[in-house]
Amino acid sequence: MNNQPGTSILQVDGLSVSYGLFKAVSGAGFEVAEGEIFGLLGPNGAGKTSTLSAIEGLLKPQAGNIFVAGYNVQKQPLHARANIGVQLQATSFQPELNLTEIIKLYAGIYGVDLTKDKLQNILQDIKLESASSKRFGQLSGGQQQRVSLVIATIHDPVLVLLDEPTTGLDPQSRRQLWERIEGMKARGHAVLLTTHSMEEAEAVCDRIAIMDHGKVIAIDTPEALVNIHRNDPEVISVSRKGKITLEDVFIGLTGRTVRA
Repeated sequence: MNNQPGTSILQVDGLSVSYGLFKAVSGAGFEVAEGEIFGLLGPNGAGKTSTLSAIEGLLKPQAGNIFVAGYNVQKQPLHARANIGVQLQATSFQPELNLTEIIKLYAGIYGVDLTKDKLQNILQDIKLESASSKRFGQLSGGQQQRVSLVIATIHDPVLVLLDEPTTGLDPQSRRQLWERIEGMKARGHAVLLTTHSMEEAEAVCDRIAIMDHGKVIAIDTPEALVNIHRNDPEVISVSRKGKITLEDVFIGLTGRTVRA
């Protein structure tokens, strides 16, 4: 990657997405820099998935601009997508292929020269050498997430999108995945992840944006958001142990109502 340290890799400006009369995203804006892990938080229906879909170029926004590595997602979609890696919350690969075949297939799709030694290094890195002949469905949830992350980043994209990457994982697998996400940051990738876990947001995110009803209502570091809102009456009212947490801030800003 040739971007300078701190370079803005993802720029979302005035993004609006509608489905008929329903406005899912309304004027959302944020940036993610090289070497930054940025969390997108919000209740169900807040607009996170629509925002991700627009960044991926899967839907056309009604307004706003999105740039990935300087490329406009709408006007230069092929260039923008070539710089994006995506790991979805639920991923399924060709069921008839084993792990080695899956990695080789996607390396070929992305035009990556995958030597035997490089393949072996990948399997060793994700600690799945002994599972190389297994099919994807035979792997545990944590193993599947490791494979999905390898596929998402095999072409060394500057921007990695992770949609609730640790959902359903046990604590050990979750911590291992956090380490891999932090490793991507250390290598200069910009990482945008969605999560419902306040622990995850505090543990791995440099900054977070909280969305609600299609709008970005707060952006800052997790620590700064707690400090800024610790005296807000709504935040204090939802605190359960006296010490204000990021979850208290999140609920104080987005409300107590359970979203469908």
